[in-house]
Amino acid sequence: MESVRCGEFLSGTVTAIERFGVFVALDDGPDHPVFPGVGFISVPELSWRRIEAASDVVQVGQRVSCEFLQFDTWNLEARLSLRSTQPDPFQAFADGVVVGQELHGQVTKLVPFGVFVQVADGVEGLVHLRELTRTPVRTPSDVVRVGDEVTVLVTEIDVERRRLALSRRQAASGHR
Repeated sequence: MESVRCGEFLSGTVTAIERFGVFVALDDGPDHPVFPGVGFISVPELSWRRIEAASDVVQVGQRVSCEFLQFDTWNLEARLSLRSTQPDPFQAFADGVVVGQELHGQVTKLVPFGVFVQVADGVEGLVHLRELTRTPVRTPSDVVRVGDEVTVLVTEIDVERRRLALSRRQAASGHR
């Protein structure tokens, strides 16, 4: 594995799916005490989209081509990325949207500090609790539920950190 450089592509077969990621038997992989020729893809490196489980993206026995990130000398495995082989939907989204633009989306998750709204395929933004309504609320569930369609205003686009800040309060329809 010393000859493999960051950014190179390695192919293999998914051998095991765990809660924390996926093991891949690499075609040209090193020996490994447990899994021969093992590569490992952590859950965040599987997809640009938020996923519930690794099995939403890959299945045991599936052939994959991944980008090599680094060799983990502690676990003797090649760390891999599957998502880097696909275009980042956030990048494409950010190229076509500006701060102050109104968007329509669906509430996907409620958290104590606000709600996440999907505004494009694979792109979610955060509406902070203070940006949910004009009058203060204690919890997001006081005003919205998962699945609700909402109108939001883009207040910040951070391409580097892949973060999108939204406001429901500042949208033209003005929520009380």
